Amino acid sequence: MSAMADEHLAENPRDGRNFSLNSLKATMNLDKFLAGIGLNGFWLFRFRSSALARRIITFNLIALCILLMGMLYLNQFNSGQMRDKQNNLLIDSSLYVGVVQARMGGEEVTEANLLKNLPVAEGTVARFYLKDATIAAEAIGNWQASANDRTGITGGIRRTWEWVSGLFSGGAKKPTDEAAMADLMVNSALAGTDLLRRTATQAGETIMAVSRPVVSEGSIVGAVVLTTQQGYLDSVVYGEQEAVLRLFLLAVAVSVVLSLVLANTIANPIHDLARAAEIGATKQGRKTAPDRIRIPDLSGRPDEIGRLSKAMRDMTSALFERIDTNEQFAADVAHEIKNPLASLRSAVETMHIVKEEKSRTKLLNVIEHDVRRLDRLVSDISNASRLDAELVKEEEENFDLTLMLDRIVDFHSHEASGRGIELIWDKPKAPILFDGLEARLAQVFVNLVTNAISFCGEGDAVRLWAREKDDRVLIVVEDTGPGIPKEALSKVFNRFYSERPEDNFGNNSGLGLSISKQIIEAHKGVIWAENIPRSNKDAFAEPLGARFVVGLPV
Repeated sequence: MSAMADEHLAENPRDGRNFSLNSLKATMNLDKFLAGIGLNGFWLFRFRSSALARRIITFNLIALCILLMGMLYLNQFNSGQMRDKQNNLLIDSSLYVGVVQARMGGEEVTEANLLKNLPVAEGTVARFYLKDATIAAEAIGNWQASANDRTGITGGIRRTWEWVSGLFSGGAKKPTDEAAMADLMVNSALAGTDLLRRTATQAGETIMAVSRPVVSEGSIVGAVVLTTQQGYLDSVVYGEQEAVLRLFLLAVAVSVVLSLVLANTIANPIHDLARAAEIGATKQGRKTAPDRIRIPDLSGRPDEIGRLSKAMRDMTSALFERIDTNEQFAADVAHEIKNPLASLRSAVETMHIVKEEKSRTKLLNVIEHDVRRLDRLVSDISNASRLDAELVKEEEENFDLTLMLDRIVDFHSHEASGRGIELIWDKPKAPILFDGLEARLAQVFVNLVTNAISFCGEGDAVRLWAREKDDRVLIVVEDTGPGIPKEALSKVFNRFYSERPEDNFGNNSGLGLSISKQIIEAHKGVIWAENIPRSNKDAFAEPLGARFVVGLPV
């Protein structure tokens, strides 16, 4: 049934009733289609809540409307049927002039039947004018205007076009009908000039006319004027406009559906991502999800939204990890500062009681030691708290890692030799070039070397060596000190953890290795600590010393 309706519509392009019926059926089918793909609720909801969805649909429709106006504008002047009609009028007028000239020589042919039995094209009126511009003969082609030639849409477009054209016409005089148009054309033909003209009547109907003089025995005896009937050319234009409008409405329906699908695949996930991000920024959202912001996982999508989802999830995870780290850092700082403060408080309170000079001197030494410890703690804590921000701001540069290690060894060799410790630098054969933060990496290796020296005694040795292999470089600091207790191997990089002899208590904040790990990880590297085992593989044997390994990508 649908195929029959479409066939009937193709055969009758000006049937407005069938067009309306098909439009209604298309709308019903569109609703069923939207419901089938899950857009029935989306249709209304997204237009109300999603500005992005409205923009997608609006901009797509604007592009279609501009295309439609361009097609209709060109259709006014560049219609193939209009050009064909113009050519036919020129050819027919030449034929009619030839026939009239031939018949005028016959004795039985009168002026009234000069055009008799001549075939006249559909929608055309042929007239023969005498030399005094009076009509002698007239023939009308077979054409009847239909009430369905102009629908409401094409009529509105036509009236708009006529109004716009009238603004620029300058008030030029227009013929009242096609007969008046023929009367205007005949004067030029009687003057011996062929004329082709297309204009609109006062009622807005387009008329095309051709006038040619009829010459007999060297003098002009009359004129042949061919005009199109009123409404004929407009019906041709309306037919093409109607076809364009049908295609346009079909394109609009397809564009709306595809825009909704596109908006659903773009606006919906972006709306969810934005809503998830807003939860953490509003008071009500924090009450709903106080612990975590749940970003939708759209990383499986192979487009920018998938990348955005992954970036937001990574950023959120990093943010909460930073928050947790800061909370733990604050707790650790409070704990570490309380110890020297408690010692200071106890020493100060005791100072009021103790009268002996020797005891007071001992208490003053404790106070001085605790003040230095607090000063060191505050300085190290300040450096550690600024480290992340500074690592992001500082610019990486290419430098010679071997030369940097050379300088560190030269600087600490005097301290090591003064304590009877041998500092060995196993230098690589070729320079190792690296892109990174030279000052920060120097801070790491200075810390590792000084730690190794501090745990060694007279006769021990500290060895530093570096090797580049494939896409990584290894820098190793080894010592022959007492090694690291097994239970401490997993703790040495924790903040404020320090495994020091009692006589060295309080001289280190326990942040050095933690800061070193932070710097190495900022360079996408790794750092770990291990003991140097003895060759007899005895699990209970004392280690030969400690080893710190740094791996960096190159």
